[in-house]
Amino acid sequence: MHNAGLAGPFPLPPIGSTVVAGFESTYLPGYGTDLVEVTGHSRSWQADLDDLLSAGVRHLRYPLRWPTIQPERGRFDWSETDRVLGHLRAAEAVPIIDLVHHTSYPDWLSDGFRGADFGPALVDFAEAVANRYPWLPAYTLFNEPFATLFLAGHQALWPPYDRGMRGLVRLASSVLPAISRAAECWAELLPQARHVWVDTAEHHAGSPASAEYVALANDRRHLFLDLMLGHDLDPSRPFLAEFLRAGGGPLTELTPLRVDVLGLDYYCHSEWYYDETGARAPSPHPVGFAAVAQHYADRYGLPMMLTETNLRGQPSDQVSWLRYVLEQYELALDRGIALHGFCWFPQVDSSDWDSLLARTAGRVDPVGVYAIDPATLARRRTVFTDAWEKVAAGATAADLPAYRFQPPCDALLSGVVAQLEHWPWQDPPEDSATAAISVPSSLTRRSS
Repeated sequence: MHNAGLAGPFPLPPIGSTVVAGFESTYLPGYGTDLVEVTGHSRSWQADLDDLLSAGVRHLRYPLRWPTIQPERGRFDWSETDRVLGHLRAAEAVPIIDLVHHTSYPDWLSDGFRGADFGPALVDFAEAVANRYPWLPAYTLFNEPFATLFLAGHQALWPPYDRGMRGLVRLASSVLPAISRAAECWAELLPQARHVWVDTAEHHAGSPASAEYVALANDRRHLFLDLMLGHDLDPSRPFLAEFLRAGGGPLTELTPLRVDVLGLDYYCHSEWYYDETGARAPSPHPVGFAAVAQHYADRYGLPMMLTETNLRGQPSDQVSWLRYVLEQYELALDRGIALHGFCWFPQVDSSDWDSLLARTAGRVDPVGVYAIDPATLARRRTVFTDAWEKVAAGATAADLPAYRFQPPCDALLSGVVAQLEHWPWQDPPEDSATAAISVPSSLTRRSS
């Protein structure tokens, strides 16, 4: 295991398997709903934080709730954020604060990401945070930029529900320059803080018949980071060429920003496979996180972290997914890849990701280190909580149980299982299963 750290004032974990925790706060414009409230973390934040601190974890990704901090244009309310960040600072924790997580922007913006007021508002918010908390050690200005703007601007799944390449260019032309200006602001006001760029770590593969689309998809995943870094902007690249034809040319002239750490978010659905029958994710032939991390390391040469992974399934399924991804993480370390942390995300169950946040049913998404009771929002330990705490205490992948995946994970992850003949498989504990979650019969949307 390597032990060299990144030089500088930010206490980045040394290269190795340091556990990083994470909390999600995604605001859903038009619904007036934030997942941090739906999951009860807004009320239970201190107990939630103390649970991970008692496990010995000190580094964590933590969201700052822009809609709550700035409920009206020009007015800031720091009361909640002061309490939470004060608690973390007193505990000598190292928060990597998250300014915009997916659609977490205030309702008073005229047209969300697409509006002319988004950029100035984001920069004002970023400057206000930097002035309020000059001690912050690390930050993510905009979580998963490509995935967020692709779903909001190309696929019309999230506000402002734009579509196609021109829609993607419209949103990117509003957001990317704003990120660049915010990064310049933070580099000036908090020069000691580290910029952690977090995006999806994808991999696309397929049959010979799908080679053209696979090349397009593999080019697409790098677009926004390359634009922000001024990296490899060859106009003949497959997806970049389409982006330029749709009017994205000015974004190739952005001032390159500083990225100190590249955060890779890797899930089972991060790998796609294409053939004559269509697209499939999870891939039946995954290459694994180690190979994906190697690709990103070779391309960018940056220190990296695994900033998100989880699995929707039984707690025993999550134990085995933790073992698999940690094994891949350790393999990457053995290959000399500079990985500075491993984050299961989020710390408590999320909500409504079964619909990609297309509706607010308040339906618990069983992906957290701690499970949430759907009726009371009480936190509940599971066999996965125990496994995660072992890893936080220094356990390796080989120290964890290898529980056989249960339906539907056994079918979804058949490609992963094919790689794991060396595992000492065993049946899950009889008392580890959780009950099914009912789906509410009616859904409501707040009028805008």
